[in-house]
Amino acid sequence: MKIVLVSRIDEADALRYTASLARELEGLGHDVALEEGTAAHLGEEGISFEEIDGDLVVVVGGDGSVLLTVHQMKKQVPVLGINWGEVGFLADLEPDEAGAFFAAHRDGFDVERRMRVSLSVNGMPLGDALNEGLVVTDRPAKMLRFGVYVDGTPAERFRADGLLVSTPTGSTAYAMSAGGPIVDPQIEGFLLVPLAPYMLSSRPHLISTRRNLEITLETEKPAHLVIDGQSTFELEKEATLTVKKSDQPALFVHTGKPFFEKVNRKLRNL
Repeated sequence: MKIVLVSRIDEADALRYTASLARELEGLGHDVALEEGTAAHLGEEGISFEEIDGDLVVVVGGDGSVLLTVHQMKKQVPVLGINWGEVGFLADLEPDEAGAFFAAHRDGFDVERRMRVSLSVNGMPLGDALNEGLVVTDRPAKMLRFGVYVDGTPAERFRADGLLVSTPTGSTAYAMSAGGPIVDPQIEGFLLVPLAPYMLSSRPHLISTRRNLEITLETEKPAHLVIDGQSTFELEKEATLTVKKSDQPALFVHTGKPFFEKVNRKLRNL
């Protein structure tokens, strides 16, 4: 297999582990390349995120490293995360599990598709999110006014500090911290979670991807859209955000660990 390795670069131990893993994978007969940022810190030649193409991308890092990789890849390639972070919910393997996994899957692996959301503002495509798009004011303590329209019908209007437009995958990230539900990633839906809404009646919504979803920003206050914590866009006054299911889902290697087992182990310490 052709495998590309990506490592977080702020941890020397993670870089050393990545270099060791590269040698181990080459010993198993795989064609191994390094992402250019990782390669530069190891004194090697590498390839850019945009050039990544092959059978597998292995990310040594936390959820942020995985999100960065998915966000930057021009073409989605199956991703396998090796946890070198805090929770590491998108990283299925621990470092000491990787060797046995690769030895047992020399000829291939199963792939799980995770939906992403495509976000456009006033008709202009801005990008796809694996976890969430965040709309938030750039002035602390200033509230925004939102309108939610489903198939053209007004579904909700509320004032809040911000709004998360999350995927089921992102339901265990920022959306969960903001009071949203944990959603099975096999469900395809748009999860809307208001941030500190003014009214108690403003609750999270889970909306089918088969619906046409638009969100209006009805405010004179400056605001921004942040996609997966990677890209930030300034929003015009009275902007309309269109939310659609992306035609390029993220691809993850299925390691055999059930989703709700991960929830219990990583979030509930059961």
